Amino acid sequence: MPPEKSNPESSFSPIWLVVFAVLLWSTGGLFIKFTSLDAVSVNFGRALFAAITVAVYTFRKGLGLNWFTIISSVLYATTLSAFVYANKNTTAANAIFLQYTAPIYILIFAPLILKEQFRPKDLITVILCLAGMSLFFLEPDPANALAPDPFSGNIAGLVSGLCFGLYFVTLRHPRSLEQNPAVSVFYGNVIIVLVMIPLLVLSPPEVSAIDLSSVAYLGIFQIGVAYILFTNGLARGVRSLDASIIGFIEPLLNPVWVLLFLGERPSSWALLGGTVILSGVLLHTLLMQRRRRRVSGER
Repeated sequence: MPPEKSNPESSFSPIWLVVFAVLLWSTGGLFIKFTSLDAVSVNFGRALFAAITVAVYTFRKGLGLNWFTIISSVLYATTLSAFVYANKNTTAANAIFLQYTAPIYILIFAPLILKEQFRPKDLITVILCLAGMSLFFLEPDPANALAPDPFSGNIAGLVSGLCFGLYFVTLRHPRSLEQNPAVSVFYGNVIIVLVMIPLLVLSPPEVSAIDLSSVAYLGIFQIGVAYILFTNGLARGVRSLDASIIGFIEPLLNPVWVLLFLGERPSSWALLGGTVILSGVLLHTLLMQRRRRRVSGER
């Protein structure tokens, strides 16, 4: 009998889809800073390309709306917009580390909105993240060409983290689970486009080929393709715990790409604060998974 042909799809571990998605996410800070366009222009261009990419991928699954989807779309739009502004005004490290405070808001608001139990271990995580956040403002970085307004950029990073946390809380609500999960990503980007258009009309940007290539990459690959890879990885069996841990590649590599290609160095306080935040979130993730296994009787 002839040997059976191997299925390339079955030999390719879906965990690599998640890894590639996170690697694409980690390049956001680099390309936002690489283009000379301001935050409004980057935000518009990235959202436009991302909306088109996600729509092409998911329109057959339906793009219907309900109130929870509208709320989550607005939160997602604010998350992306605040992150772009943060990257344009403070260091890439500050922007991504502050966005990764999102889990503390999930721990705070999930009991109020989803009626989930708040545990003592959750409080420890919240305190650790708050301590890490405070370090970013202990000794502000001096203004430079890549980070001209560190304080407002840090505030935008905090807003991005808050809205990101609330976004995940709304996604976990039963009303949101009834919808196509890509809907909020699509409409969130559409909202950004609509809000940015009047601002661009007031102050039209001069767009070079490099600028256009940068925002196209951000929208198509850093958001659109990354989302497709990540959701396909989860659909093909990657555990949420594994995806969460792999996700920590993003905040670790994000400032590294900016350092290697643009020479931007985060402050020592930012690195310490980021380490405290990521350690607290990672520890909480592992402890919660251990608890779930114990409750379900897994070994």
